[in-house]
Amino acid sequence: MNALAVTRSVLARDRAVVLLGLAAIAALSWLHVIHMAGSMPAMSSMAHVQPWGMADFLLMFVMWAVMMVAMMLPSAAPMILVFAGIKRRSPAAADGALALVTALFALAYIVVWTGFSLAATLANWALHQAGLMTSTMGSTLPMAGGVLLLVAGIYQWTPLKHACLSRCRSPLAFLMTEWRTGRTGAFVMGLRHGLFCLGCCWALMALLFVLGAMNLLWIAGLAAIALIEKVAPGGAWLSRGLGLVLAAWGAWMIAAYLAQA
Repeated sequence: MNALAVTRSVLARDRAVVLLGLAAIAALSWLHVIHMAGSMPAMSSMAHVQPWGMADFLLMFVMWAVMMVAMMLPSAAPMILVFAGIKRRSPAAADGALALVTALFALAYIVVWTGFSLAATLANWALHQAGLMTSTMGSTLPMAGGVLLLVAGIYQWTPLKHACLSRCRSPLAFLMTEWRTGRTGAFVMGLRHGLFCLGCCWALMALLFVLGAMNLLWIAGLAAIALIEKVAPGGAWLSRGLGLVLAAWGAWMIAAYLAQA
């Protein structure tokens, strides 16, 4: 077997290992989300009538953190695969080193979305305290929901959204401009990618406050939208089209609420 064939074989093996690892983490996260969706409605109703305690806050934080891994890690798979492929071609890419730096890149990405999960938990607590949610893990009341939909729809058209989306849609371009060496470099690159991804998708994830934080159909739907935006050929235009739909939906909810007031 010549050197080229060996290199291709090694790259194919690396790709399979990374894909299996990401799929395993995402699958475990989805199983946990499904389990939580089945076990939390009764707890949500009980918690809705009383202030949150520390246990409620921690439970909600874990829910958001696991949900973000389930929803967002699959959309980061193309970037992680390209990163691992480039690292494999570097002179110092021993098997153990490659596995470690790839894991650090993915971990840093998850750290960013864990930070979002903390912010979402604080927002969840604030909305609950203000009486703006139908239940602890339900959806916002119509006026607040309409405003969130309108904001998310407008954000889909902003330059910041599309600057971040363009970085997520071009893994090779991102890695060429953001490349850093070593373990610390891999972690920093993962953080940078996570921040661009957050800038791209935070408004979509915030829609869970409108659609229901434990509504499995909407969780799956938003995860699919985040992935399609990043990998589909017309992802940028799909993003703008979705923005029009969300803004119209939000305006309709606000108008309906004001008409009944």
